Amino acid sequence: MLRFILRRAIATTILIGGVVLMTFALARLLPGDPARLIAGARADADAVAAVRERLGLDDPVGMQFLTYVSNVMEGDFGRSVVTRRPISEDIVTFFPATLELVLLAACISLVLGALLGVLAAVRSGTPSDVGVRGVAVLGLSVPDFWLALVFQLLFFATLGLLPFGGRLGTGVTPPDFVTGFMTLDSLLAGRFDLLVDALKHMILPVTVLAIPSMAITIRVVRTTMLEVLSQDFIRTARSKGIRPVRVYLRHALRNALLPIVTIFGLNTGLLISGAVFIELIFDWPGLGRYTANAIASSDYNAIMAITLVVSIAYTLINFLVDLSYSLLDPRVKLS
Repeated sequence: MLRFILRRAIATTILIGGVVLMTFALARLLPGDPARLIAGARADADAVAAVRERLGLDDPVGMQFLTYVSNVMEGDFGRSVVTRRPISEDIVTFFPATLELVLLAACISLVLGALLGVLAAVRSGTPSDVGVRGVAVLGLSVPDFWLALVFQLLFFATLGLLPFGGRLGTGVTPPDFVTGFMTLDSLLAGRFDLLVDALKHMILPVTVLAIPSMAITIRVVRTTMLEVLSQDFIRTARSKGIRPVRVYLRHALRNALLPIVTIFGLNTGLLISGAVFIELIFDWPGLGRYTANAIASSDYNAIMAITLVVSIAYTLINFLVDLSYSLLDPRVKLS
């Protein structure tokens, strides 16, 4: 097990190194002059040249890359052109808001998707199966940004049941920043009124994020469960008189966990990178909206930092998924 972890850790480190290289190269291919953006539109040539020299943009590309890697290892991503603050501080401020949405959406999509997938597999060919498959197809077919607008129109503008967007109501003072998760910080502060308000604001964006992931989970769980239910050990368990619920959950679902865990890891990574539109529509102050502002302003340092952070998070999630295989199924060889 230790050798397996070391091999996977080395492979992950090499992959992260490749991500750093690709991030640096892509940033250099973007149009525009970062020195001009930082100096300002009215800056003269001498001021732009001074900024370029201060940023090391006149150095050879190899030297720029080494400087970039050294700064990244120290957690220094430079300053944002938009916020005028260190980007590392911006990430610490905005990333928890995105993680709060993503983790809740991923857990909801996993639980509901697994339950509906098991139901469809157990009742294969029945109206229940057809209905669940219809839900999955619909969830994959409807664009999430369109669904977000429809939900806002229905639940906010028409029914007035849920807020339009944001993390808290207008004029509400947020709790002290501890974890960055509004729900957890509200609990830590003992403010249950803020907790209720935060949960209300999370319902629409979390639902929109969870629906496509839930649809994927339904299809994977149903297909895997149908395959497992046709195995000999399931027939043996049934012939012993074991209760159907125990057969389905303890024997069948347990042997179908590997694809489910894989999908959960992939969905979590995709939700992090795909939260940009949802955060813009729901005015959610997370990393997605910060990314959109950085792209609109050609904020090179911020774009590079966000790309790197999201890529590393996605890589680490897949690393944890690989490690979980051997724990879930002893038959998996550690290679």
